[in-house]
Amino acid sequence: MELSKIDELLDLAKSGDRRSLSRLITEIEQSQDPPKLHSESIWTLGVTGPPGSGKSTLIGKLVMHWSNLGERVAVLALDPSSPISGGSFLADRIRMEGGDIGENVFVRSIASGNSPGGISPRIWPMCHALSLCGWSRIVIETVGTGQSEFRIAALADRLLLVDGPDRGDIIQAEKAGILELADIIAVNKSDLPGSSLAAQSIRTSLDLTDGDTREVLLVSALEGSGIEKLASAIDSCEPNSGRNEVIMREMLISEWDSILLSHPEIDEVIRKLCDSSITIGDAINSLRKSSLKGG
Repeated sequence: MELSKIDELLDLAKSGDRRSLSRLITEIEQSQDPPKLHSESIWTLGVTGPPGSGKSTLIGKLVMHWSNLGERVAVLALDPSSPISGGSFLADRIRMEGGDIGENVFVRSIASGNSPGGISPRIWPMCHALSLCGWSRIVIETVGTGQSEFRIAALADRLLLVDGPDRGDIIQAEKAGILELADIIAVNKSDLPGSSLAAQSIRTSLDLTDGDTREVLLVSALEGSGIEKLASAIDSCEPNSGRNEVIMREMLISEWDSILLSHPEIDEVIRKLCDSSITIGDAINSLRKSSLKGG
């Protein structure tokens, strides 16, 4: 029944029914087993960066730029701490920055639920569903740099790292491995002191690797400067095939985490761990044996 409902909602969403599209995303988000959806022409962009770097405002500007060019842009904003299922802060930010977002923009906040690292394992089928429904630009916004951003970055074809004028933020990105994976780096708030120096520091870091030609762009989402150049750089960025192994690894780990946390005995096992009646090894063996028996 679940897959039949998803297929029905997908057909309605393809015809332009936005309510069915919202319900489709909800069904995928709450599904026990991810639907087998695949779009040949999917286009995805992961956007990450430290809190306060202006990711949401910058995404809003990029969304309006692409929308004005006739692209249909969908944004999935990851919310690791809230059970909210509708568009929240990012949707409000886009409205504040660009007025009525119109029919060419779809914004949805995605709660992580039990997913480790704030990443829903349903993001990938959601992206394919959106692509099948005609959304030509799919943007995934993460919550900040760290392991969770590494995971979602691995699930996007292109990765934009947004930094602010504070050099300390980009150092954290380097430690997390995000700088290494990013296809494009944007230093936002170029209207503030220190932004040019931050951009140059990043370029210096990239120069340490032979053949690293990635762009570091100065932008100001607040003033709207550098947006067209950034959008052009993103559009001309080819999917990084060198990340295929990382993508498959992270998809496997994400799905494995989901299976573990949805195990019917997980709460009881955690309770026993808390009262020290079993060890971690005992817990793993118990869950493994139960899974093999179909428990």
